[in-house]
Amino acid sequence: MARKIKKGDTVLVIAGKDKGKRGKVLSVLTKTERVVVEGVNIVKKHVRPTQKNPKGGIITQEAGIHISNVKLVCPSCGQPTRIGFKIREDGAKVRTCKKCQSEFA
Repeated sequence: MARKIKKGDTVLVIAGKDKGKRGKVLSVLTKTERVVVEGVNIVKKHVRPTQKNPKGGIITQEAGIHISNVKLVCPSCGQPTRIGFKIREDGAKVRTCKKCQSEFA
């Protein structure tokens, strides 16, 4: 199945504690169907001291959010939208915006 959301896309959170926030996708976890979005779903993690981090302590980082709880934001019209696919004349399969029919880069 084609991936509709990719690394670097801007998404809008549509459900959960961070509903309404926009952010850039940092990574897509395909096996668990989750995405890590910049500034969304911040959690605290306890880190034990290592040679790299001798103090250890508590750090804050982004955790994954289920892919069904985010909606892609179209770069041309700026609206949260669904994604369609189109095959160009040169044979390339590209993602398109369902609202303005523009292609994603």
